[in-house]
Amino acid sequence: MATTFLPLILLLSSLSLLIIASSSSPQQTFESVVHEVNRSINSSRRNLGYLSCGTGNPVDDCWRCDANWANNRQRLADCAIGFGKDAIGGRNGRIYVVTDPHNDNPVNPVPGTLRYGVIQDEPLWIIFKRDMVIQLRQELVMNSFKTIDGRGVNVHIGNGPCITIHDATNIIIHGIHIHDCEQAGNGYIRNSPHHSGWWRQSDGDGITVESSKHIWIDHCSLSSCHDGLIDVIHGSTSITISNNYMTHHDKVMLLGHSDSFTRDKDMQVTIAFNHFGEGLVQRMPRCRHGYFHVVNNDYTHWEMYAIGGSASPTIYSQGNRFMAPNTQFRKQVTKHENARESEWKNWNWRSEGDLMLNGAYFMESGKGASSSYARASSLSGRPSSLVGAMTRTAGALTCRKGSHC
Repeated sequence: MATTFLPLILLLSSLSLLIIASSSSPQQTFESVVHEVNRSINSSRRNLGYLSCGTGNPVDDCWRCDANWANNRQRLADCAIGFGKDAIGGRNGRIYVVTDPHNDNPVNPVPGTLRYGVIQDEPLWIIFKRDMVIQLRQELVMNSFKTIDGRGVNVHIGNGPCITIHDATNIIIHGIHIHDCEQAGNGYIRNSPHHSGWWRQSDGDGITVESSKHIWIDHCSLSSCHDGLIDVIHGSTSITISNNYMTHHDKVMLLGHSDSFTRDKDMQVTIAFNHFGEGLVQRMPRCRHGYFHVVNNDYTHWEMYAIGGSASPTIYSQGNRFMAPNTQFRKQVTKHENARESEWKNWNWRSEGDLMLNGAYFMESGKGASSSYARASSLSGRPSSLVGAMTRTAGALTCRKGSHC
């Protein structure tokens, strides 16, 4: 076990130092921080000896063994799992290449920019010509049937507002770094070639999914945003969040807008094969009302709690590995919020096949409601003993054309 975690500990420690250094040195540019983060990640990952395919991770094993992936990018859309398995993104659409990382115009997007691609009405598979850092002026509001595919290059979005999926369907976001996201002021934003509207101040999330469905967020690296890393709210459903690497953040993931927003009762979200790493505090995820399958994730750090919720969500925790931070006391994985025990004891929270290490423990409740758990089951979980192999390459991958990714 110590051998498995040592490279990750070294990597995460170096990232923590870089973030501290960047926040204390105003003269240091955002691009230089990105360069240092990537140098550290690549140096550490060379020592991990991870497999490029055959890991038992059903998403990766669907496409990563193909050395010709760069010429068959849209095959990725056939590899989704869980509640978001029907998200096709821009499959069968044209390839759109982002060539301009700098000239972000929220009202009149410039051809060649990421914003110009994501607002189009037609399906598009969006890729990037080269490594780039994109600093947005306002939220990137996406239109339906789009894929953002960062494979083969190193793409960062950050140091400004980030991604919003609002009233949209069939979106895939894969293989990008999202970090240091900030709030944006009030302003006009175009969300289609034919419409722009007034948007209020954003929350500063990495990715916000609002009133949307059939969404798949896969193999992204997320950290250090103003509010949440990923928030799914306002009646969104059919969502899969998989293979992501999350670090250095407080309120990681919110699933459900508020206790009073009952439209979220039909929400179904799969959280699978993610690595929740160093510097995380809470909400991995925090759930309300709906049905949530948390399956085969690796938890190596949480300060307050890992999985929590309110308003009687159904949570099915299956085959995860929970490594509690070093403590001389037992460390609870769960947190029932805004309710007395007489209320939350009837909420449907189940742990099945989870591996609890270093004093971690899961507080189950409402275990008799099998029909509720059926609605919270989205795929066949694998044994928790395999979580290390399945999540070892979580986050944005280093892919090169002509070889296995």
